[in-house]
Amino acid sequence: MKLKDGFDSNYRYILVAARRARQLSGGAPPLVDTSARKPCKIAQQEIDAGKIQFIVNSKAERAVVETPKAGEK
Repeated sequence: MKLKDGFDSNYRYILVAARRARQLSGGAPPLVDTSARKPCKIAQQEIDAGKIQFIVNSKAERAVVETPKAGEK
C-alpha cells in the first residue's frame, strides 16, 4: 500500500482519520462539501483535500488533529 502524501506511515494516516471521524461523530461540521454520510469517509476526504493537519507530540508519540478555527478555511 502506497503512503499518503504528508504521512510517515499508513498507521498514522489511520489514526488521524479515526480521530477526525470521532470529532465528526461528536457534531463537528465537515470541512469539505460531500455527499458521504459516514464520518470515516468524510474524514478521509478532508485529509485528501488538505483540510486536516496533524502534529506529532514527541513526548507521547501521538498525533494531534488540528482543524481550522472559526472563520478560517
